[in-house]
Formats: sequence, structure tokens, C-alpha cells
Amino acid sequence: MSSLHELAHAKINLYLHVTGRREDGYHLLDSLAVFAGAADELELTRGAGRGGNVKLRVEGTFSPGLQGDHADNLIVRAGRLLCEHVGADVARHLPDVEIVLRKELPVASGIGGGSADAAAALRLLRDVWKLSIPRARLLMLATRLGADVPVCVEQLAARMEGIGEELSSAPRLPECGIMLVNCGQSVSTPQVFRARKPGFTPRADLPPRWDTLADMVRDLSMQTNDLQEAACAICPEIADVLATLQSAPGCRLARMSGSGATCYALFDSPAAARAAQAGVQRAKWWVWAGDLYRGGARLVPSAAPLHA
Repeated sequence: MSSLHELAHAKINLYLHVTGRREDGYHLLDSLAVFAGAADELELTRGAGRGGNVKLRVEGTFSPGLQGDHADNLIVRAGRLLCEHVGADVARHLPDVEIVLRKELPVASGIGGGSADAAAALRLLRDVWKLSIPRARLLMLATRLGADVPVCVEQLAARMEGIGEELSSAPRLPECGIMLVNCGQSVSTPQVFRARKPGFTPRADLPPRWDTLADMVRDLSMQTNDLQEAACAICPEIADVLATLQSAPGCRLARMSGSGATCYALFDSPAAARAAQAGVQRAKWWVWAGDLYRGGARLVPSAAPLHA
């Protein structure tokens, strides 16, 4: 079998409201997630053995941040989850696989890198193992790997609510460009939630579509990232990134994504975003500029099912 490839695109939270808190301590969110062209790449090859074992190797720019034992990596856990789903009798006949992760997105950076990798692994393993899993079931399984994983399975702009697992349609997005900047620092999501000011923000009122970037920026400007202030207090360089983006030629809106530390800026076009890139670049900063990713992901297996 020739190798199979999947791209795990960066997820960007255009706004993030903390709307409440469940009795179990998990925070309730309202966020609009989009995807950028920046991505990790997964390459899968089939091994000689059976049993559905997943061997992981990590390469790429940010691989040093993921060295060591990969047993608890979300990609490996995705394999175990699918084997658990199909049951031991089926799993023992599944071919072993090796996955090479080319890590080009910063680690623990608020753009869903690990979640996107896990989602891409679910798609790859479902296909190579010829598993027929309905969309709803696949998204439920994805939730067990993390609240950000379901939206990354489909890689389509979506509104995220609940703890992130409740997905609904996003407004139709206009053409635009986007720049992503990470200062090279990671921030702890639990620490950011603990440090944020108390209180909650109402659910955003969004239109069904934005015909122009000006329309989208107007509405997004009325929203917030409720974690941004706390993240900046923990990691002041995030504020430096935001100030640099806000002063970049052609920047229409700049904000932090997720719990940080990556920030984004919107531009009139991908060309405008790329034109501003050199002026934003700093030592140790990761900077990417280009287009939103609008392709989505296949949720229909490419071969006859082995298991229903």
C-alpha cells in the first residue's frame, strides 16, 4: 500500500466568550472557529503486523517539543479509541500502522495543533482500516479526545458551544487574508482560565453571512476573547505581538486565538497579509500569512467498510 497523507490545519478562534460553567468545573464557551492554510502533515504507512497498533514518529520544525514517549500522544490515543470502538475481535485483525507527523505548527499555542493532528489521525485510520463510522458517531468519538477535536475533524468554519463540542454553522465568510504569529512561548490553558477575571460574557449575536471583510470586522470588533487579558498578564510578549499586528499595514483586526499564545490578524486579501509579513517577523517568532482554508475534510470512507 502506498502511503496516505492528511493535512491538519490550524484552527483559529475569531472570538471566544466564556458563557458559563458546568457543575463539573468545565467552562461553557461560545466561539467562531475558522481554519488557516498553515498545517501539520500526517503520513501513514501500513506495517506488517496485526492488532491495530499505531507507531508514531515526529519530524518537522516543532518536533523537539514532542520528543519522548508517544504513548499518550493524541494520535496514538486516536488509534486506541477506534480499536475500542470496533471491539477486540475486529481490532485484532486490523493492520498495524506507522504515522509520521511533520510538526509545522507551534506546540500548545491556541490554534488546535494537537487536536487537528488527532482529527487527521481519525480520518486516516478510519480509511486505512476501512471502518464505516457515521458522521455523528465519529464526532462523538472525537469529543473523547478533546473538546477541540470535533471541529477539527471536518476542518470547516463552525460555531463552537458547550465545552466546544456543540457545533453549528458559521456565518458565510468573505474573502480575506490572515496572518498568524506565535511569540515562541507556551501558556497553560488551565492557568489562563484560573487567572481570568470572574464573570461571563453572553452568547454573540451573529448574522447568517458576511458579504465583506468590513462587515465581519465590524461584528467581530463587538466580541472579545475572554482569555486574552489573562494570557497577556501571564505572558506579556503576547501583548507585544498584538501591538505589532495592529500596526502592520493593512491589518483590519488583531486578536489572540484560543487560550494563546498565537495571535491572528485579518487583511483584505492573502496577498496583503503576505506583504505585511516581513515587517512583523521578529527573532524567535513564528509567522505565517496566507488564506483561510475552506476545503473541509472527507467524512466518507474511500473503501468498502470492514465493520459497520
